[in-house]
Amino acid sequence: MSVLFTPLTLRSLTLRNRIGVSPMCQYSSVDGLANDWHLVHLGSYATGGAGLVFTEATAVRPAGRISPHDLGLWEDAQIAGLQRITTFVRAQGAAVGIQLAHAGRKASMTRAWETTATVPESEGGWPVLAPSALRYNDTYPMPHAMSREEILDVVSAFREAASRALTAGFQVCEIHAAHGYLLHQFLSPLANTRTDEYGGSFENRVRLTLDVSAAVRATWPAEWPVFVRISATDWAADGWDVDDSVRLATLLRELGIDVIDCSSGGLTPAQKIAVVPGYQVPFARRVKHAAHIATAAVGLITDPAQAEQIVREEDADLVLLAREMLRNPHWPLLAAHALNVRAPWPPQYERGAPRRR
Repeated sequence: MSVLFTPLTLRSLTLRNRIGVSPMCQYSSVDGLANDWHLVHLGSYATGGAGLVFTEATAVRPAGRISPHDLGLWEDAQIAGLQRITTFVRAQGAAVGIQLAHAGRKASMTRAWETTATVPESEGGWPVLAPSALRYNDTYPMPHAMSREEILDVVSAFREAASRALTAGFQVCEIHAAHGYLLHQFLSPLANTRTDEYGGSFENRVRLTLDVSAAVRATWPAEWPVFVRISATDWAADGWDVDDSVRLATLLRELGIDVIDCSSGGLTPAQKIAVVPGYQVPFARRVKHAAHIATAAVGLITDPAQAEQIVREEDADLVLLAREMLRNPHWPLLAAHALNVRAPWPPQYERGAPRRR
């Protein structure tokens, strides 16, 4: 019997299987508003059989966008477009999650398919923030080191965005503390050279992530889960590493965080990553068993047998797919067939379902 297709209960929310759609930026918004593209994009994963569907990174402040085209949830006007999506996704039997984010020094950039460049203020860009005045590389903007007031505003921004996400109908909230974005910048000594209470020691560098997590957890309903996505390692000397991740995950568990979404990298161009199928799965396993918290595995998970093995061997509690879902939004339904599991197809698509062996 497949373990991948068994339900997963997190607090009072039960996912129909252990397959989730990882957040994937679409760079297709105007003024942070969700539109028909987002509805069709995310809705296809719900009809495709995923147990959990995440939005892309959704900015908690305009200055927290990666590009001028990112989704946002910094004002009430952005709720309605997202509510269309949550209503549809939930009607198809999937749970729906939002990833809240602030890009920090990696903000005000062009879209992924355009030439990498800073967007000037004359063309809709903006000044960027970071823990320290250190740019990602010469192509990215020079940030200014955040004041204490700006740091406290980030906590408020995540809290307010979580409240709007709840109104919009989301069931899972994920805090983005990975991939070199703002919270990750505070975590890593390679990006954080502050000498106040937000820099220096491990305890100081994790302070903002813990404060944001506590604020979101207090806002989110007790019956629904909160995830935190981390980069389990910077893949660089003297940077954040998996031992740090275990320590942080333990603290997050004590705050009531339910799942650690284990990715890696993105903090420094000096990273050296050995990319192979499932290359990040060992991080999910280490954090799960050392910090005693549920984890999600992500990264080059493409094959149904591979995903089944990850869950069966307790490397992680669920798997999140990204590029493979772009190639095939119905991957979960076809994976069920490959694993000889009867998974319900939408009645509109049943005539296209492969016959069970």
